Amino acid sequence: MTETQRPVLVVVSVDPEQSHRANEAVRIALGILAGENTVAIALVGAGTKVLDADVEDYVDGEDLARHLGTLKKLGQAFHVERSTMRSDSGWNPSGLELVPIDRSDLAKLLAGSRRALLF
Repeated sequence: MTETQRPVLVVVSVDPEQSHRANEAVRIALGILAGENTVAIALVGAGTKVLDADVEDYVDGEDLARHLGTLKKLGQAFHVERSTMRSDSGWNPSGLELVPIDRSDLAKLLAGSRRALLF
């Protein structure tokens, strides 16, 4: 795999209820993808709240919901920390593609990425 084929990893660990940085992370990931680059998005810890049904009520939530919808249309998968995944109907209601990961998988994603942005 050439350097340009390696993905840019965007890791979201910040709580979208408390900070605008979760929205910024997803917006930046969308921008990277729009620039014809491969991107891998990882949601860990409180960052998995990005997929909550009531995300629009969070800081910059309306924008975040819009960005998530666009990423879904583009077929972007989300790597999600397995221990934080929920099965209730209030989580991932839009049915985004999820790839369960643990910390060792996150380390592999990081090692295989050409750049990483951590939020």
